[in-house]
Amino acid sequence: MAQVLLIAAVGAGFILVRRWLRREQERVAADLRAAKEAMERPNMEGQAIDHPEQLEQDPATGVYRPKDHA
Repeated sequence: MAQVLLIAAVGAGFILVRRWLRREQERVAADLRAAKEAMERPNMEGQAIDHPEQLEQDPATGVYRPKDHA
């Protein structure tokens, strides 16, 4: 009888993990979809962003800032 209870508990745990994993996959997919839509929307100047601005790390502070194009 103990084996049946153990198998039932493992099965229930498997079902719960599978549900959680499916919800997590849907959440991540929704986040990725929203990010893709945001990248395709025009920016403030009305142009779509083809290439995001390049960043470089400031060696003194370690902060990333836009690259100077001068």
